[in-house]
Amino acid sequence: MSSPTSTSPAPPAAGQPSPSGTGVRPGVVLLLSAGATFIAFLDTTVVNVAFPDLARSFPADRVSDLSWVVSSYAVLFAALLTPAGRIADAFGRKRLFLSSLAGFTVTSALCACAPNLPWLITARALQGATAAGMIPAALGLLLATTPPQRLPAAIGAWGAAGSLATAAGPALGGVLVDVFGWRAVFLINVPVGAALVLAGIRGLPESTGARRRLPDPLGTLAVTAGIALLVLGLTKGSDWGWTEAATVASVAGGAALIAVALVRSTRHAAPAVETALFRNRTFATASTAAAFTGAALFGWLLSSPLFLTTVWHYSVLKAGFAVTPGALTSAIAAVAVGKRAKPHHLPAVVGVSMAAFAAVSVWAYLGLGADTRFLALWLPMGLIGGAAFGATLTALSTAAARSLPPQQFASGVGMTTTARQLGGSLGVAATASVIAAHGIAGPQAYRDVFLTCGAVAAVAALAGLAMARTLVKES
Repeated sequence: MSSPTSTSPAPPAAGQPSPSGTGVRPGVVLLLSAGATFIAFLDTTVVNVAFPDLARSFPADRVSDLSWVVSSYAVLFAALLTPAGRIADAFGRKRLFLSSLAGFTVTSALCACAPNLPWLITARALQGATAAGMIPAALGLLLATTPPQRLPAAIGAWGAAGSLATAAGPALGGVLVDVFGWRAVFLINVPVGAALVLAGIRGLPESTGARRRLPDPLGTLAVTAGIALLVLGLTKGSDWGWTEAATVASVAGGAALIAVALVRSTRHAAPAVETALFRNRTFATASTAAAFTGAALFGWLLSSPLFLTTVWHYSVLKAGFAVTPGALTSAIAAVAVGKRAKPHHLPAVVGVSMAAFAAVSVWAYLGLGADTRFLALWLPMGLIGGAAFGATLTALSTAAARSLPPQQFASGVGMTTTARQLGGSLGVAATASVIAAHGIAGPQAYRDVFLTCGAVAAVAALAGLAMARTLVKES
């Protein structure tokens, strides 16, 4: 996003008239912003349950290759969220929002008509890039049009839309794939995206560019390529061999490129990564926790429908319904935390929630096998895990925003989202590698994945608790 002091969209100051006084309705802006955010985050996980159907359409491709249908979206989404904020400030938030939403709609159609896997992966990458443009523009529009007294509730609703979409993706995907096939998970975006574009043309306020500098192109390229190389190395490591030159070069090269991008960002007037925000210890800790939470969440959401369809032999539709309870508790917990949690409660919310998920993961490791145990095991695991993630994601976004001054809200929430998506892309890569190493049809691969997700969640819990030292003071 933009530089933290000059380019982040700020909410209306207390005592100043809201733009709603000029005919703009904040409720409409919230609805459009939340709707676009919902479909952007929905597409991070909606395809997870489609893997068996994708494997039938592209039988020559391995699981590690199919995982790029998820990873290509997540990589571009994570890498471009930050520079997209500065682009929104340079060209206008409404303009970027509508053009990105239109691009998302078109690339969704390209995904739906993909004749082969390379086409689909490329279209998904483009779709992720357009999704990255929607998020900071949507948040900027929301902050600029919402009266100060309604801002916390609006941010909570906006964040809850993203949390609900992430958790509900496999459930909705299960219904679509079972009834219409995997292409439907992309095709559904076309009418929704078109409707949002038409509504946005009429309902969003005009937003002219602020003549800001565009983000550092070399830094943006370096961070994008670095994330992609890291994901490539983790995804293909089990196929290539973890000590082989290709794996080592991918991981080391990716880390080096990310380091270059970070160094450039500390010196560049229009940085690709908002490194200045990390001087705030609460924000830095919240972003670290978000990265580990994203890795655990995306690993869990990818492996769960695969386990249900390949080990318990559920239909895709039944697998979708099996993960629905977790999506519901995720939404309930997200809304509850957004409305009720006080600033000094947020570290405990993260710590307790992620500790609960870590315990659920150990339970899954010890209890899951080839015999079906939905009511005794899977249902309570899903209910607890969904609530844990919904509460954690909302608490982290709120903590990140509250630790910063109002003019940095958008940058802060955007960077926390970037951290979550980056962690998620690495979690998907690691999950695909573990499943490829053990075989997709046996329970041991999934037990190992769930245990790994639990270990990562435990780190997120510790990071969340660490926020208690600084959050109240800095907010």
